[in-house]
Amino acid sequence: MLYQIHRYPADLIDVVHTDGHRVVIRPVLPQDEQLTATFFSALPSAARYDRFMSPMRNLPPELVKRFTNIDYAQHVALVAETFEESRETVVAEARYVVRDGTEAEFAVSVDPAWQGKGIASRLLSKLICRAGQAGLHRVVGETLATNATMQHLARKAGFVIRRSPDVSGVLLLERALSVNTGCGGDSVGAQAA
Repeated sequence: MLYQIHRYPADLIDVVHTDGHRVVIRPVLPQDEQLTATFFSALPSAARYDRFMSPMRNLPPELVKRFTNIDYAQHVALVAETFEESRETVVAEARYVVRDGTEAEFAVSVDPAWQGKGIASRLLSKLICRAGQAGLHRVVGETLATNATMQHLARKAGFVIRRSPDVSGVLLLERALSVNTGCGGDSVGAQAA
């Protein structure tokens, strides 16, 4: 199913300079299917497992479509990309999907070579800000208990982490939002992750 973009959120476009590289953060577009598929297939298997909590070599075509046809009302998605030698490469992506009208479930993936450069924090900060502006009450997620990187990112961004009562080895991440959730200067967890 293709979605009509509610309103392309140009205000989410950002540029980050890290280790001599210029990284552009922008909302995902339908024409990003190949970039998205390439990003996920290039991730190490452990990183894909951390993201999807199951072994997955390539994203099924229907999932690639769902990941790139975003309405920006119920589903917000961002990519971080570099441009080198006229080649566009996605190095991270993040998204949330609204559940039950009050909370957003988020996910973040970063190429391991780009971790520790603040990109994941910037992406998550933008999602938290957008969710607060949308009037949502919470941002939630799940991660494996073995995924120390995601736990570190979530703690820095103010998430409460607890064990899932239903699934062994899974942690639940939750951050309450308020109408005062700050968006200025990406202050929410903006330190390098």
